[in-house]
Amino acid sequence: MTSFSCRACGSATGHAVLDLGLQPLANSLLKPADLAEDEPRFPLRVVVCRSCWMLQITDIVPPAAMFTEYLYFSSVSDALLAHAAAAAERHRTTCGLGPQSLVVEIASNDGYLLRNFVAAGIPCLGIEPARNIAEVARQRGIPTRNEFFNADTAWRVLAEQGPADLILGNNVFAHVPDTNDFVAGLAVLVKPGGRIVLEFPYACDLVEHLEFDTIYHEHVFYFTLTALVPLLARHGLEIFDVERLAIHGGSLRLSFGHRGAHPVRASVPALLSEEQAKGVPGVGYYDAFSERVLGLKQSLLELLRGLRGSGHRICAYGASAKGSTLLNFYGLGREGLDWIDFVVDRSPAKQGRLTPGSHLPILPVEELRNRPPRHALLLTWNFAEEILAQQQEWREGGGRFILPLPEVRVV
Repeated sequence: MTSFSCRACGSATGHAVLDLGLQPLANSLLKPADLAEDEPRFPLRVVVCRSCWMLQITDIVPPAAMFTEYLYFSSVSDALLAHAAAAAERHRTTCGLGPQSLVVEIASNDGYLLRNFVAAGIPCLGIEPARNIAEVARQRGIPTRNEFFNADTAWRVLAEQGPADLILGNNVFAHVPDTNDFVAGLAVLVKPGGRIVLEFPYACDLVEHLEFDTIYHEHVFYFTLTALVPLLARHGLEIFDVERLAIHGGSLRLSFGHRGAHPVRASVPALLSEEQAKGVPGVGYYDAFSERVLGLKQSLLELLRGLRGSGHRICAYGASAKGSTLLNFYGLGREGLDWIDFVVDRSPAKQGRLTPGSHLPILPVEELRNRPPRHALLLTWNFAEEILAQQQEWREGGGRFILPLPEVRVV
């Protein structure tokens, strides 16, 4: 590649992995009146650094354009609430947290995780860049700062509230273009013996399970342990534990702190060895990904074409960011292959709007019963088990979900 500079290590040597074309911002849901204006689109291309093996997008949209106002509320998902409650209890006991501790969560959303610490009487602080969501969290009794997290933010919090015993960040690490500034802030704010625990989608699951729709402009990075070890070491931090999680199609829970503060568990060298054996530090691991994604696209389009040709009504379920990537890359929607009538979503904040780029109307989930389609394309496939259970009545009436990956299936 030419004109590449790795955002983690600064290397100028990159290898092209996947080009998803021009895409709108995945969470910029439109109001009907917005259709009178041009909708901005940006290149969405993924490369891997041949020096540190960090997988990343090449074209960056300023975070303020995506996160100042946000329509994703974590509390909408029952599965995510249960995951957060279990994680909070585990952190409380593992870290020995109590009334004298401080828990800081970065990108704390509507307080869905920190509310568990508030209920346990453990002091906490959320740092949330979206104004509307930060206000909801404060109304729920969650102390929340409305700003982006970086090294400057960390120094201010340190001066005002002291160091953190535990820093949490769920699905935020990959969103930050200046990853070195973000990690430097973690090193500043955590206590010498404190812990940092981050959760994020795992790049190996993305590649091996064809989760291309996890790629959108909010996600600058797609992490492997191989790429993270040198990034954290650059700031005096050391990974001491790593866990594989099923949530979001496959995630890592990474635990780290200041170098030497915690004994390194066997999980770390084990996963590094596994990645080495797979070929993660090498371009061959990524080369077949693009071709396999194109094959998946062809399979879904053939299915939808056949269903539509047979007179079946089709909707989509879940006005998600990953759904935006899929719809626009596949050319589905009002501006392309007009085979999907509408999208349903549980979030009232999304209802009444239109999907980015594809311009499908977003309706309440009750529309599955009011004007039942025969099939629903499940864009939020990462919550398939929860959604299939919620919609059991519709399924018993003949409705079928289409799961778009890692292979196209009708259930």
